[in-house]
Amino acid sequence: MTSDAAPLSAHVLDGPGASTFEALLRAASLRVTRPRVAVLTAVQQQPHSDTETILRSVRAALGEVSHQAVYDVLRALTSAGLLRRIQPSGSVALYETRVGDNHHHVVCRSCGAVADVACAVGDAPCLDASEDHGFMLDEAEVVYWGTCPACTPS
Repeated sequence: MTSDAAPLSAHVLDGPGASTFEALLRAASLRVTRPRVAVLTAVQQQPHSDTETILRSVRAALGEVSHQAVYDVLRALTSAGLLRRIQPSGSVALYETRVGDNHHHVVCRSCGAVADVACAVGDAPCLDASEDHGFMLDEAEVVYWGTCPACTPS
């Protein structure tokens, strides 16, 4: 179900139609299925969505779809590099279609709102580790924590 192909180059899907999703699936050597297109559409329309939000959107589009089917699609799309899974501390897993650019996130400590933040410095992996312990680094994950404007007291 998943591909061994390397993730696609950095892309941010900006209002694509089903044909764009179909092309991305084919480029990742994945079969084009209605659930896969529906999941990509749901995540594109609601970045940083949790599984339940995605499931509701997919069911609204396709009718009855099992939790397991959505979990399987999320796993396949994440493995293929079409979705990015993030999980800030204390949060459930969240998914987004902005992949391959190693951007970071800011999270509100009060309401849990999540927003994208451009890479802190330079190209991926953005930050130079003080010690890499022999690892070949290819990504740095930074989460900035604070209070969003809606939750900041006046």
